[in-house]
Amino acid sequence: MKTQWKNLITCLVIPLAVGSLSALLTRNNMETFESISKPVLAPPGWLFPVVWTILYILMGIASYLVLTSGKPNDTALTVYGIQLAFNFFWSIIFFNLELYLFAFIWLVLLWLLILKTANLFHQISKPAGYLMLPYLLWVTLAGYLNFSIYLLN
Repeated sequence: MKTQWKNLITCLVIPLAVGSLSALLTRNNMETFESISKPVLAPPGWLFPVVWTILYILMGIASYLVLTSGKPNDTALTVYGIQLAFNFFWSIIFFNLELYLFAFIWLVLLWLLILKTANLFHQISKPAGYLMLPYLLWVTLAGYLNFSIYLLN
């Protein structure tokens, strides 16, 4: 199968743009994040942008595989888009609004949407489904961090 470069670039740019805009809107609140009590397994702050960039690239590749699969994919790509929107708004709820419990509930919904997306992607392209698993695992860790921060603060 020949690479459809325009589609691949578009599929990569969409999640990277969502993540970049979210980071831009929340960047001034990272000082607050650094000052709050965090649980034992909290990764260092520098790791978050590195991991998120990798995850957004994996999401983009997964969506590209689904888009170019030649199989019906409207539902899968719609759920994918919805989970990207949930991803975008979580950081605003958590960092800007500091609504830690609501952010955790939002994150649980995001986790369920990621699981649904991974399942739908897997039905269309097994590699696409597998590419969503690191994202699901990272959001699981984020759930632990989010709920712990709620309890500690």
